[in-house]
Amino acid sequence: MLKVENICKSFIPSGVKDILFLGILFLFTLPVFAQNQNAFEDSIMAIMQRRPTVGLSVAVVKDGKMIYNKSFGYKDLEKKTPLENNNIFRIASISKSFTVTSLMQQVEKKRLTLDDDVSDLVGFKIRNPKFPDTRITLRMILSHTSSLSDANGYYTLDVINPAKNKNTEKCYNDYAPGTDYQYCNLNLNIAGTILERISGERFDHYVVDHVLTPLGLYGGYNIDELDANLFAPIYEYNWDSAKFFVSPDAYASRKKEIEQYVMGYSTPIFSPTGGMKISARDLAKYMMMHMNGGKLNGVRIIRKNHEMEMRKPLSQKELYGMGLHTTTNLIEGKMLIGHTGVAYGLYSSMFFEPKKKFGIVVISNGCDQRYVDGFNGVIREVTNALYDGLIRKEN
Repeated sequence: MLKVENICKSFIPSGVKDILFLGILFLFTLPVFAQNQNAFEDSIMAIMQRRPTVGLSVAVVKDGKMIYNKSFGYKDLEKKTPLENNNIFRIASISKSFTVTSLMQQVEKKRLTLDDDVSDLVGFKIRNPKFPDTRITLRMILSHTSSLSDANGYYTLDVINPAKNKNTEKCYNDYAPGTDYQYCNLNLNIAGTILERISGERFDHYVVDHVLTPLGLYGGYNIDELDANLFAPIYEYNWDSAKFFVSPDAYASRKKEIEQYVMGYSTPIFSPTGGMKISARDLAKYMMMHMNGGKLNGVRIIRKNHEMEMRKPLSQKELYGMGLHTTTNLIEGKMLIGHTGVAYGLYSSMFFEPKKKFGIVVISNGCDQRYVDGFNGVIREVTNALYDGLIRKEN
């Protein structure tokens, strides 16, 4: 039996044979690739059956290019509508990196610095009463080292504004600003407000105009300016009944609140800390921008040194930088950079390996809430299945 290579040598001119040989070789190896793909997709389906899951949307980047994007399960559980790749989700705390990226643009324009006092930036006094002489800087706010707490809530700035609340001391921890770490959503709602005050643009419009649109991405923080048909309903699992229940607040309209909007103060309406809505595919493209040091397809969003500053851990306790954190617990033996999100029953994950240029995005609109090594178990298992099936051999 003649080998493929011998056929090429016998009948094809030398200038063409190499190209044709590669094409024939691809046809021979395609079934093997399909088998490998079926294997890891079967693994994902098995995870969804073993751990209750409504739907999953995933995207994989390898060698700096997106090589895989697929959705599993349901968009609408009641109607049994399949989840599709263009469906958008409220991605929760991954939203924080969009807010930080936007502020870095303002740093580059020299409109503020990371070491500015947030009291000056936000327009009212923000001081830990136990350490009244210690400034709380923007860098501290973005890295969760500000000593702020969510104990008073974080849906409005009234909780920390002394003119609006006589109990603001509840917003602060017992340690001095800059000396310890506590994850705090109020930090990023303050940061979003600062972006609005410094840029002069409403927060939701700023992120769309200066981050999403330049990268060719569809999404945003304002429910009423997005196509509601694309929203993937979010479901919370109830262990007692073993059933999923839809979470209507995940996509609640803010139209009435926006009618009374006060620029530079009402910003938490859009939730800079967790309100971005975007597809897994477009989130992966945004991730590629960070993977490439602030640039994608010739479009620079932030300078490389500022993107690297976002990654650099300011808290060794949690390896958290500014809107991005470092982990070795998601994929064994790999140091990854990114963020997770949890809200209303949704779980999301966006992590990349900067040297090997691979990254994985996984979003579920409802799944088993149990955690393994600091990550939602479903998200962690699916991430590893994608890594094993599409990336591991060469990394």
